[in-house]
Amino acid sequence: MSETISRRRVLALLGLTTLSLTVPTVLTVSDAEAQQPAPPAGTPPAGAPTGTERRQERRIRRTERRQERRLRRTERRQARREGRRERRDVRREGRTERREERRENR
Repeated sequence: MSETISRRRVLALLGLTTLSLTVPTVLTVSDAEAQQPAPPAGTPPAGAPTGTERRQERRIRRTERRQERRLRRTERRQARREGRRERRDVRREGRTERREERRENR
């Protein structure tokens, strides 16, 4: 009866005993109600815009800013043109007056 027990058999017995102790506790029925799963951390609250909506809003804002820049640019150009035209007219008037004075002095 002096049977030697191998390591393999000892580990198998140890595994079976722990299994027999844990299975009854796992299989017992609990009276607790199930919890509602929490939403993932990255999801926005209800009513928040989706990624596509945010992208469209960015595009709309971008096009509005471009339009505003273009309008300001054209207004500046128009103001420059008007200023040039006025200065040119003043120079022309001055030239014609000087020419007339020269002709009179002759």
